[in-house]
Amino acid sequence: MSIEIANESGMAVDEPSIVAAARFALDRLGVSRLAELAVTLVELDVMADLHERWMELPGPTDVMAFPMDELDSARRPDAAEAGPTLLGDVVLCPAFARDQARQAGHSLIEELHLLTVHGVLHLLGYDHAEPAEEREMFTLQSRILADFRTARTDARRRAAQRREDDKLLGAVGLDDSDKGPAG
Repeated sequence: MSIEIANESGMAVDEPSIVAAARFALDRLGVSRLAELAVTLVELDVMADLHERWMELPGPTDVMAFPMDELDSARRPDAAEAGPTLLGDVVLCPAFARDQARQAGHSLIEELHLLTVHGVLHLLGYDHAEPAEEREMFTLQSRILADFRTARTDARRRAAQRREDDKLLGAVGLDDSDKGPAG
């Protein structure tokens, strides 16, 4: 799965973490490993321009999604394997998201994770214009984010345990540092 990220926002953010959130959401939703996605972080004025041009609404917003290809969900099982699918672009505005994060009582990166997953869901056809659609989309979004946080916490815990294990093994002389190249 190819996920390109471009930070044109002028703000320092954890870009690999945003890519990880997008990849987790796409994996969780069963999107092909051949899919391609672009995530762009922009300044307030750029987002305001996009928001007015494409949504005819004034001022900036937090996230916009621009789908590219129609997803081919009606493929026959015996059809040849599909080629890469360009899902589209998710555009995030960290400056706008920063204020939302403060109001929500969480960090900017948590807000950017939420917005990334939200944008991915829009690219995949989810919407929240009607109450039933909103309930479905936001329930799925919450579930994906909770699973993403759990997976990240578990991965950090395993990495910390590996470091501790390596220290212990090194202290008793059982580490691999004194072995030569495998041959």
